[in-house]
Amino acid sequence: MQPGHMTALARLARSLSERARTVTLFGAPEGYDASAIGALLIAGAAPGWLHVCRDDGRMAHFAAALGFFHPELEVLTFPAWDCLPYDRVSPNGEIVSRRIDTLARLASAERDGPPLIVLTTVNALLQRVPPRRLFEGRVLRLRPGGRIGLDRLQSFFRNNGYIRTDTVREPGEFAVRGGIVDLYPAGSAEPARLDFFGDTLESIRSFDALNQRSTGKLDEVVLRPVSEVLLDDEAVRRFRSRYREQFGATGTDDPLYESVSAGRRYVGMEHWLPFYYERLETLFDYLPGAGVSLDYQAEEVCGHRIEAIADSYAARRNVTPAARAGAPIYRPIRPDQLFVDNLEWQAELRRRPMVQLSPFAAERSDGDIFDAGARPARSFAVERADPKAVLFE
Repeated sequence: MQPGHMTALARLARSLSERARTVTLFGAPEGYDASAIGALLIAGAAPGWLHVCRDDGRMAHFAAALGFFHPELEVLTFPAWDCLPYDRVSPNGEIVSRRIDTLARLASAERDGPPLIVLTTVNALLQRVPPRRLFEGRVLRLRPGGRIGLDRLQSFFRNNGYIRTDTVREPGEFAVRGGIVDLYPAGSAEPARLDFFGDTLESIRSFDALNQRSTGKLDEVVLRPVSEVLLDDEAVRRFRSRYREQFGATGTDDPLYESVSAGRRYVGMEHWLPFYYERLETLFDYLPGAGVSLDYQAEEVCGHRIEAIADSYAARRNVTPAARAGAPIYRPIRPDQLFVDNLEWQAELRRRPMVQLSPFAAERSDGDIFDAGARPARSFAVERADPKAVLFE
């Protein structure tokens, strides 16, 4: 990045820190946009930053570019569920593990360290999440030499969404074999094996989920919830009450209601997330005061997503008993209960320093338009398609 461009970004950072407003940053094509946003955060534009990507592919590329240009930054990612709105299936366990890890870190009061930037997608930001208080007292740190009873450890697993299996292969699973406890914590790259002698934890080792062989020693393992729905007694009671209040009396043809009432997990139960908690929050709530930047065309993606949510809700509501043809009953919640609408989206953005990115050059210059100075490189697509063209002259 040229010194002149750095000076312009420093002025923009100072301007945003003095007054929360929306600006457009032109001349920031993919790759260079990560450099510019990282520079704004380092220059003090806001105490933290939330960058909203168009999709998961863009989020991965943006994270890689940040790691290259600004390795000193702390980068967290928050992906969207990999299932459709009002689906019958649950989100992938690995994705939920990454989401929970980021939410738990953000909910923690420990804010010391390098500047923090959170990368998410439009789809993820439009969906409400469990409240921050869910993670209070639900983080357990284990170190070799520490003491903890196996009964207490298994109680933690039950209360935080872990599933007992014979062999641990997926995030959120645990297995107990005598004094050996295998588990796959939220946010971890590999599962961990705890070796106990009585109540004393003698060693912690990571292992390969495929061949179950140890891959190295660990100094610590941090356990967090592994599900966005924790079926404790209060959550079950609240679900039953709100489900009946919104949908009326239920019969034996509703397996979701029957399973949750019995404290059992049910495939797709996450799509009724508002019923388990007093209130839901958004990722904005986890990052008070943070600046926000939007990928080029992120606003258009947001509009399409809100329309898709409304269409999916209408389709579920319009299914007749005959069309269901023996499928389990599906009672959809209102879109506003689980998703952010356009008015709320715009209101949240207006409260914060907000940067809209564009890869193109600025057509004019005023107080709300800045030019980062970069331009997309020529693709040579036409020349490559011409067999007579010589590209290396």
